[in-house]
Amino acid sequence: MSVRPALLQHYVQTCQNLGQPENPFVAHVFQEADKNDKTWTEGITLKIAGNNHLVPVQRVTDDDLQVLASVLRNAALVTGLDLRYNVLTDAGAKDVATFLEENSTLRYLNLMFNDIGTSGAELIARALHRNETLVYLRMTGNRIGNKGGMFFASMLQINSTLELLDLGDCDLGTQCLVAIATALTQNKSVKAINLNHPLLYSQQEETTVHVAVMLKSNSSLVELHLRKHEMKNFGVEQLCEALYKNSSLKYLDLSCNKITCDGAKFLGQLLKWNQTLEILDLNANRIEDDGAIYLSEALTLYNRTLQALSVVSNNISGKGLVALSDAMKTNVELSYIYIWGNKFDEASCTAFSELIQAGRLKPNCTDVEPYEVDGHVRLAELSHGLQKHYYWTPRRGEVTDKDANASLAIAAVSEH
Repeated sequence: MSVRPALLQHYVQTCQNLGQPENPFVAHVFQEADKNDKTWTEGITLKIAGNNHLVPVQRVTDDDLQVLASVLRNAALVTGLDLRYNVLTDAGAKDVATFLEENSTLRYLNLMFNDIGTSGAELIARALHRNETLVYLRMTGNRIGNKGGMFFASMLQINSTLELLDLGDCDLGTQCLVAIATALTQNKSVKAINLNHPLLYSQQEETTVHVAVMLKSNSSLVELHLRKHEMKNFGVEQLCEALYKNSSLKYLDLSCNKITCDGAKFLGQLLKWNQTLEILDLNANRIEDDGAIYLSEALTLYNRTLQALSVVSNNISGKGLVALSDAMKTNVELSYIYIWGNKFDEASCTAFSELIQAGRLKPNCTDVEPYEVDGHVRLAELSHGLQKHYYWTPRRGEVTDKDANASLAIAAVSEH
């Protein structure tokens, strides 16, 4: 019989000791990790994602995780663990919490889209009261609810290591959003937070007001996601007033809200003065031509820091789109622009075609591609965007073209 590599051998032995069957996919990941000597000198992220398309996948269960945690307890050079799209529940979260309390090397943990609920969230959050190494945690898509979110808000008052926290699509409520915003007024370590798609039942925008108050005093937050917050022009105005006093935020995501041209006017005024924002996502709002013109004016005459702008699906017609293309002719810092889903006419198609052909707008830095039919220029859609790889991963290999995903190209997030 051939001699098994150390990590795989440890996994097989642990399965036997605990009376658990081997998970072929987990065994394959360990086998590949053992083969790669270079990564073991730099630290390694074990990618045991349940949506892996390269090899047959048997999704990780709570029993599998018990074995996995036991194996990794002594694997000091494992600095990242990707367990997205598996079937872990609150029982598995207990093993995750124990592992976080005992481990002193893990920096990246991805648990997105498992079945962890409120009690599991409590266990993980409490473990982070004592953990001093984890930098990046993704809980996206686990239905932890408002109560689960409150445990993470309490954790943010104690933990001083975590830099990136992703609580998008977690059914957060008003109470925990307010608590998280309050905690971030004092927390100096968190640099990026995702609060996308909470469950809000009020039209008063209380949560946005509290986030705005936090931004006035927070000097560490670099990236903020507020997608699907039912935000209207009043909320945008509050955020803009706060950002006049903020000199740290670089990435603001306001996509899928209810912002109109009046909200875009507030943003345009902000861009005339703000010298920090690099990425602005207004995807799926309704700023229309007037809103696009407000933004274009600021970008043409004043702002020289914004690098990426998304106005996808904003009911903008030719007039507003041409204004944005004209802004790019003057503003050389604006390198990424996403415009698909608006009302193209021949003038706007020609304007963006000329930008691309002249080399001012790189093909990988926008979501449209010009083509000609019967002597008329038209635009076709490309699958590029600000967060192209947020949920989606390539079927073959790794993400190699970061320019097609502006958030990675401008504000890359390390898994280590």
